[in-house]
Amino acid sequence: MCGYADSAVAAEPAPGALNALRPFDNQVPVLAMQPVDDDVLAHQTGKYAGASMISGFVLNLVSQWQLPNGALAIGQGTLSVVTNTANQLDTQISTFAKVQSGTGAPSGANPNAVAAGGQSVSVNGISQITQVAGNNNAGTNSAVIDFNASPQTGAPPPGSTSNPTAFASDPSGTVKAGVTFGGNGLSVTLQTPAGLATQSIAPNSAQQAGAIAQLLQVAGNRQIVSNQLQLLLQTRTMSSATLRQMGVLQALQSSALLRR
Repeated sequence: MCGYADSAVAAEPAPGALNALRPFDNQVPVLAMQPVDDDVLAHQTGKYAGASMISGFVLNLVSQWQLPNGALAIGQGTLSVVTNTANQLDTQISTFAKVQSGTGAPSGANPNAVAAGGQSVSVNGISQITQVAGNNNAGTNSAVIDFNASPQTGAPPPGSTSNPTAFASDPSGTVKAGVTFGGNGLSVTLQTPAGLATQSIAPNSAQQAGAIAQLLQVAGNRQIVSNQLQLLLQTRTMSSATLRQMGVLQALQSSALLRR
């Protein structure tokens, strides 16, 4: 499993963290670190998950925003791809959007606070942006990739549909949740009086590489917000003959590099 998370709470590194690799005593020689070019790393071999090993995956995006007055917005989009007995891919999608109205008490929004600019950031790969203008807020962007023999996301929440879009709003239209599958991508958006939370997956195009983006913008106080992305990869069991073939191929490739 691997993952990356970004939150609105900052922390400084522990004292001496940069020197954590110091030897325990003076008798142990210090290991020197040397930068390596990309062309050298490109020829390195090791264990990895090859394309032939992946037989399916489940992609799950969930965004949630809770306001201090009890209002709640949730958006969830799920894509499941599995290989059936005929060695063909079966695809299913699920969308869910829910908005719960508040009690009318203060929402915690601050009209004098501004959190903006994150929407204009364009990054190839994965980007996580948190912009906070306020106090006592909790905001988290998290992305996790997990290798599992049989990935399961559990039962979809009540109210989920197989439609490519789902939208919900409170009666006043100030709290909104939306989920959209389209253009070979997926987006989840929450809008509240105190800010914005979005997640998006954009495919490769002629103009740019694919991108996964998580954005939190909080302009208020006592807001609880989270963006969660989970990718579960299903790996197929490889036979001993296939493993031997891969080992021979890797050995031949390594010996060819050594002769250069």
